[in-house]
Amino acid sequence: MVTTGVEDGGGGVIVATGDPGFDLQVEEAMDGAAGRARHVCTYIPAMLPSFSPAATAAATPPRPIPGGYGIPVLGPLRDRLDYFWFQGPEEFFRRRAAQHRSTVFRANIPPTFPFFLGVDPRVVAIVDTAAFTALFDNTLVDKRDCLIGPYNPSDSFTGGTRVGVYLDTEEPEHARTKAYAMELLRRSSRVWAPEFLAGVDTMLTAAVTGADPAAESLVDRFGFYILDVWLGLQLVPTQKIGAIPQPLEELLLHSFPFPSIIVKPGYDILYRFIEKHGAEAVAVGVDSHGLTVKDAVNNILFVLGFNAFGGFSVFLPFLVLEIGKADAGALRARLRDEVRAALEETGGEVGFAAVAKGRMPLVRSTVYEVLRTRPPVPLQFGRARQDFVLRSHGGEGFAVARGEMLCGYQPLAMRDPAVFDRPEEFVPDRFVGEEGEKLLSYVYWSNGPETDDPALGNKQCAAKDAVIATACMLVAELFRRYDDFQCQGTSFTKLHKRQPS
Repeated sequence: MVTTGVEDGGGGVIVATGDPGFDLQVEEAMDGAAGRARHVCTYIPAMLPSFSPAATAAATPPRPIPGGYGIPVLGPLRDRLDYFWFQGPEEFFRRRAAQHRSTVFRANIPPTFPFFLGVDPRVVAIVDTAAFTALFDNTLVDKRDCLIGPYNPSDSFTGGTRVGVYLDTEEPEHARTKAYAMELLRRSSRVWAPEFLAGVDTMLTAAVTGADPAAESLVDRFGFYILDVWLGLQLVPTQKIGAIPQPLEELLLHSFPFPSIIVKPGYDILYRFIEKHGAEAVAVGVDSHGLTVKDAVNNILFVLGFNAFGGFSVFLPFLVLEIGKADAGALRARLRDEVRAALEETGGEVGFAAVAKGRMPLVRSTVYEVLRTRPPVPLQFGRARQDFVLRSHGGEGFAVARGEMLCGYQPLAMRDPAVFDRPEEFVPDRFVGEEGEKLLSYVYWSNGPETDDPALGNKQCAAKDAVIATACMLVAELFRRYDDFQCQGTSFTKLHKRQPS
């Protein structure tokens, strides 16, 4: 199983540039626009934390972005080994932010040398909440073909279709595929909760497409294994796996892209299954949104395999493991009491109504806190459409050149000490109450602030609200059935069934 989760990393707190008392230094660094005159526009994020007047008195003139890429071949290779082997992803970003005394800096991001032809690993890394918002401004960044970074898996993995997540908002096909995904979610709302409670694996297929995997034995037995392999082959070049000795991992898994032919027979089985048993959902894409049958089926499979299955298989285990920690007994008791009190008002039924906003504030806040500390997709990317000034905290400005790739690392950005109190701690009730809810504008797991809504003109996850509701239903169902539980690793070590009251 290849996941896109984050590693636990050590290191100290990163101080955001522009904080009062922070010693700013202009360093010699590679500037993507050095040596040529250009016109720039200034971008000031709409969501900045509160600072003292001295820190926000005026935006400073832009300075070159610190850091660099090293010499060709060796520089990217060094950064790749640090990222996967010697430091790990989180420490990779922490150390460079500390080294350059900046939350915006230049670095190389894997995959790189030797067989990733045409992949430019050079990025402008962002690890603070203020500068991160540039990644959500479609007037500044182009999102085409950069879902997982400079490396873009072949569209042969998706039947020759450029599916919606690889499209930029300025491409006409983007609005059609986003509208299609949003309509499938709307249509599935009637059966989402009962299918989820019956089983998360079959829920994804049955709710989204109306197709029951049990209709075909191969899909029923191997469908999600096929999706797992399909997803893994696309992500392996960008992920630290840890299942084999690191030298072998670098040689065998991080040096070249994997061909789609490995999983094509399995993908074709799933394609035919959706085409036949999900014909009603496919027809919605064809008749209402102008897609071809091929593009409708391939988009459905991507939603099921990459967005839904991949996301849930990473995030939901994180949620259960965090709540199930041995030292989280007090939290579990509070969650249990809140869940059961709320379910009394809905006749004991777990569903969208039971977990609606306002009914289980601690459950919902706990879900948000897991997404803050362990976002299922830790990296977000966008390519600059134009020269502009990237603003960090306190008006600190960095000159970004047209065509440069921006890389936001969420696990650090959402632990920004300029925004979050005790940022490195897991605080379950962080988002409870009026002041807590204000912090949701800095929770970016869905490719946009939690306070925003998915729309045809943005790249925010179409299933944002469904993911939150589903996670809350999982917690509610656990405490409807059990008085207490504990987890260690990937196993339950204690599971006490609910006793009659």
